[in-house]
Amino acid sequence: MTMTIDINCDMGESYGAWKMGADAEVMPHISSANIAAGFHAGDPATIRKTVRLAVDNGVAIGAHPSLPDIMGFGRRAMRITPQELYDLVVYQAGAVEGFARAAGTKLHHVKCHGALYNMAANDEPLSDAMARAVKDLGGGVILYGLASSIMMDCARKHGVPAVGEGFADRGYMDDGTLAPRGQPGAMIEEEAKSVAQALAMVEQGTVTSLSGKRVAVEVGTLCLHGDQPGAVAFARALRKTLLEKGISVVAP
Repeated sequence: MTMTIDINCDMGESYGAWKMGADAEVMPHISSANIAAGFHAGDPATIRKTVRLAVDNGVAIGAHPSLPDIMGFGRRAMRITPQELYDLVVYQAGAVEGFARAAGTKLHHVKCHGALYNMAANDEPLSDAMARAVKDLGGGVILYGLASSIMMDCARKHGVPAVGEGFADRGYMDDGTLAPRGQPGAMIEEEAKSVAQALAMVEQGTVTSLSGKRVAVEVGTLCLHGDQPGAVAFARALRKTLLEKGISVVAP
């Protein structure tokens, strides 16, 4: 049986006159796009253009909801209730879904952004609210969540299709969560190291934490961050290496 893996990337994170990322250059190398919905980045025109770019490249369309934090790019934690998380996800996913429908396609998945994602990965009530929100969107929308985390447990509980996510360009803690961005090693900036970490997750089901511990992870999708300077080279190298290993790159 042919092994497959999805490569996803956070995209559409420009807004107004401010530009972020190299979406047009990265898009041909990935299989699913997480499109910002306006709360940490993005605006209506950017959502529309990014959806069109994804459709033209045969890339699955996902919503990338965030905490309401434009100034902090959605990376500052806020104290919110599970109901507030539910509302944030449904509201923002609805915006991306509307543009997807207008482009003749549909919403494929939801992947939360930044602090919202990390908060839910460590908080069962928040993860539960996230799973309920994705379920209520209907249409078989998939939840992308941190591999082997409580997110996956909550998705299963609610019968929500879910895919465990591994990060090719982020450092890990011993418990399988992502290292805080301010910590040394939190971002992987070497192409070869990023590709090696991704391959280990796909082929061996493990990732090595910053302390050297091998942590079990079950991944169905690999994330690359479109806002880092090496995103295009990372995406190109990762896809090339996977294909050379006989691993097909397709959306789940």
